[in-house]
Amino acid sequence: LGTDLPVIGVHHAFGDYKRRSRQLFANFFKKRLALLGVSNAVRDDMHACLPDWPSERIETLYNRIDIDAVQAEQVSREAAREYLDLPQEAWVVGNVGRLHPDKDQATLIRGFALALSQLPTGSLLAIMGSGRLEASLKSLAAELGVAEQVRFLGQVANGRRYFKAFDVFALTSDHEPFGMVLLEAMAAGVPVICSDCGGAREVVAGVGVLFALGNEQALAACLTDVQSGNRLPDGLARLQQTFSDEAVYREFWQRPALKMRACVA
Repeated sequence: LGTDLPVIGVHHAFGDYKRRSRQLFANFFKKRLALLGVSNAVRDDMHACLPDWPSERIETLYNRIDIDAVQAEQVSREAAREYLDLPQEAWVVGNVGRLHPDKDQATLIRGFALALSQLPTGSLLAIMGSGRLEASLKSLAAELGVAEQVRFLGQVANGRRYFKAFDVFALTSDHEPFGMVLLEAMAAGVPVICSDCGGAREVVAGVGVLFALGNEQALAACLTDVQSGNRLPDGLARLQQTFSDEAVYREFWQRPALKMRACVA
């Protein structure tokens, strides 16, 4: 506010400009602002809230990870299962996220319960995270008769270290701006399934399995399909091409308007 410097705002969530006060603020400083969303879904949300802004002033710049650093942290399948107290021989569906309506673990549990009879004996669903829905989700698992097969792991410090414990990673969010956990699962070499909504579909495009949002039957079919051995394209190659530090750095500096603003600032 105290300078005339150009500003690049990076946005990681939906609805940042739905509030009238934020719209007024952005429009007042319109000549100085360029906005980046971490996915096309976030970018489009900002465009809808700021319809008079030119397209080149609201763009996408994907989230990224240091692939080598993440992989260096990740422990082996055996060590991860030992740490999380999961059987070494089980087929495990993993999920990581706070236990909140946006993450829709209820659909995950229902889909797993539907698929269970077609999955290997002893298969488990492991949910890493904590939140206000824990009691209701445990009740749902008991109601569906899968309480023994659904493990609630709680909050796990630096949870991405243990992603290799999973045979498949499933994200069922109904409101996912991007989905960093998908990048971490891909770095671990774990196949990914996610709901076809928000920014997550962009992350797994061509390398993951999508199912219709909230559709437990479709999710169950995806689980059985992945377990049956249908191979997915190499997620690591997509990580390197699109979501690595190097790829996003290169993409940023190829944007003339952003490059000019960054150099001025």
